[in-house]
Amino acid sequence: MNIEVSRFSHTATTTLGRLAVEGRFECYTLEDVVRPPGLRKVWAQTAIPAGRYEVALTYSTRFHELMPELLNVPNFQGIRIHSGNTAADTAGCLLTGTAVAPNRERIFNSWRAYHTLLLKLEAALDRGEAIWLHIA
Repeated sequence: MNIEVSRFSHTATTTLGRLAVEGRFECYTLEDVVRPPGLRKVWAQTAIPAGRYEVALTYSTRFHELMPELLNVPNFQGIRIHSGNTAADTAGCLLTGTAVAPNRERIFNSWRAYHTLLLKLEAALDRGEAIWLHIA
């Protein structure tokens, strides 16, 4: 399965993107701010570096459940896809939502978007597919 996150908006505190599964729009994403090229990711303050990452369902000790984790993020571990509405909810992870606030500082219906995506990821893994996420 191929997932693409295309970032389209940057504010002082957020980075918004459109997430597509196999080329079809799935939901919006919200992350922390993007660091300039060459600078390292800072926990809970900066977005995931652009690149291609394998996604696995692993146990989260923070959330106490199986959740999507981006593997081999440079200089970082535990980067996940999960629900949340603002940059305060990310801790450097990728949040999902079905709508974006006019000020571009919040996403809405996050749990619904996350749960729908999670079901697709689980089905792909059940079929034996690898999951790859590309952030541009």
